[in-house]
Amino acid sequence: MGTADPPDMDVVGMKATMDSRPIHRVYVDGFFMDRTDVTNAEFAKFVNVTGYVTVAERKPSQAEFPSAPPENLVAGSVVFSPPDHPVPLDDHLQWWSYVHGANWRHPLGPGRDIKGKDNYPVVQVAYEDAVAFAKWAGKRLPTEAEWEFAARGGLAGEPFVWGDEFRPHGRWMANTHQGHFPDKDTGEDGHVGIAPVAQYPQNGYGLYDMAGNVWQWTSDWYRPDYYAQLLALGGIARNPQGPESSFDPAEPGQPKKVHRGGSFLCTDQYCSRYLVGTRGKGEVSTGTNHLGFRCVITREQWERVHGTTTSPKVN
Repeated sequence: MGTADPPDMDVVGMKATMDSRPIHRVYVDGFFMDRTDVTNAEFAKFVNVTGYVTVAERKPSQAEFPSAPPENLVAGSVVFSPPDHPVPLDDHLQWWSYVHGANWRHPLGPGRDIKGKDNYPVVQVAYEDAVAFAKWAGKRLPTEAEWEFAARGGLAGEPFVWGDEFRPHGRWMANTHQGHFPDKDTGEDGHVGIAPVAQYPQNGYGLYDMAGNVWQWTSDWYRPDYYAQLLALGGIARNPQGPESSFDPAEPGQPKKVHRGGSFLCTDQYCSRYLVGTRGKGEVSTGTNHLGFRCVITREQWERVHGTTTSPKVN
């Protein structure tokens, strides 16, 4: 589990993989995982049945943000907005902004909805939104170790979900960013921005989009030193559940969970997180328009809930 440095690693953006080392050995028990990210259609069914309201659709309270002026306490979420010209890559606020009215129904903000996009991954979901859906579906979010085991699809030590070349035989294997980041995505892989699920080859376990398209929530708290902690215990880490608490030196007061897989914004110019062993992180109440999730369930959980040994249906 983990990854070595990419050949062109430097400190620009999210190229560096310091928190994905040391590489260490892990064992996980068997489990089932959804073949794709949860889609807009699946999430809409959950909302229609339960009446659930996502974090992005709720007005923030003064207690949550005591220093914020009242006029800023408006429901919304974080949206990637490409600038119309090249910008320095040392300030992500050049391309990320909080948009009033952005949520899973309107990932880019008011006036832009998901009509005709039932088969796209749902985005603008905070951690608790993903947990709520998983519980309703009788499933749960994967641990980080489960996620990486599944993403590798039976391959060990390869840099990509599909092997050792980014484009084997010239074929695009994931939805990533081409062109010039962040101002121009040329869509050479067939998609500019987010794509429907399952547009690229599945991995060895039959899973789609375990690299690129949208990031995926896991259940682990984020700490950059967690892998070192596991290695220090010696032997093989068995079913690791993540650290007991979160700590990100860049934002010490922000509780964060681990993201995995990278997204349509990943590029070797800035973010190399399509590499299978790399890690992302996100504050638990924050969604974005390139962050989704998928669920897992163990056979024992399935049998306990449904009283049958028939394999669960996975999306």
